[in-house]
Amino acid sequence: MAGPRLSQVDNLRTLMVAWVIGAHALMGYLAVGGWAYDEVNEVSFTPGAELVVTALIGPSGLFVIGAFFFVSGLFTPSSAARKGRRGFAVDRLLRLGVPWAVSALLVWPLSVWLAYLAAGRDVTPWGLVASRSPFLDSGALWFALVLLIYSLGYALWPRLAVGGVLNGYHLALAAGGIAAGSFLTRLVFPARSGQPGDLHLWQWPQCLGMFVLGLAAARSGWARALPDRLFRMSGMIAGATVVLVPVVALALGVTDVASGADAYLGGWHWQALLTAVVEGVLVVSGSVWLLGFAQRRFTWDGVFAATCARGAFPAFVVQGPVLILLAIAQRPLGVPAEAKALLLVVVSLATSFWVGHLVTARPAPAVRPAES
Repeated sequence: MAGPRLSQVDNLRTLMVAWVIGAHALMGYLAVGGWAYDEVNEVSFTPGAELVVTALIGPSGLFVIGAFFFVSGLFTPSSAARKGRRGFAVDRLLRLGVPWAVSALLVWPLSVWLAYLAAGRDVTPWGLVASRSPFLDSGALWFALVLLIYSLGYALWPRLAVGGVLNGYHLALAAGGIAAGSFLTRLVFPARSGQPGDLHLWQWPQCLGMFVLGLAAARSGWARALPDRLFRMSGMIAGATVVLVPVVALALGVTDVASGADAYLGGWHWQALLTAVVEGVLVVSGSVWLLGFAQRRFTWDGVFAATCARGAFPAFVVQGPVLILLAIAQRPLGVPAEAKALLLVVVSLATSFWVGHLVTARPAPAVRPAES
């Protein structure tokens, strides 16, 4: 039987989904790229503005995706226990596999095709499916495919994470393991490289490490209460790292994010090792702190919060076509990229969560006629 929902965690999911949508809206106008619209954008941020945006969202970008996998792992054991292995696997296939397949085979190719047409490119939707790199690109839904793989792995091996109560030593081991795994993986698959199915293999040490950490945290009771000592420690480490990252970047002479970044993305470079270490420290400390902060501060539970929480996953699913279509609609606007990006953030968030609300809206109860 399912226990009561934890509104704090629901609110955390809502805000993380909003962060992803907003970040993708900005990335479409960045020269460094990372979102499909940057391939055809009509304007882009100035180098100075791009540096500011990267400094503001870059550090959080190193751990927000990991935080999604951490929270998913945190609630996987209870979900599997309620539904059983078979029911859990079927539920994951329907909730994660179907949206990914529809996005990869239909919705995302059509969305990118429309963007290419708006930019005057001569392509066909199915030509994009066959020739696009990575093959079977699904936009933001790569997350669903990777989480599906991990979830099915848990269904086959439910004792994936065992052991006693987690402490700071375990978190340090997790950070070190993610850092080492990321550096070694990126010797073969550099960051931002594409693989069939858009599997993001270069990010797997982070994603899998945080999913397994979430499984272990579930057994330590962190879903309801993160210990105060670990909350404070994680917050201090994450805060110091976030402050130091832009300072170190400037000290190393990184003033143009769009150029000279290859050494940080992978290969046998000290810059790639530094990136992996920062990522490992930040994804563990940042995710753990974010969970504890949500439990202590994200306590609102009114109708609006509940509506947003219910619509968060559908909003995540539809964000791709919403962002592309809205970016196309504002192409004729003769304003700088910075203004277009901010407008897109606001409108895409409202539209995506509105669609999420329509999908999850509960019908009003039938009113029985008064008896005479």
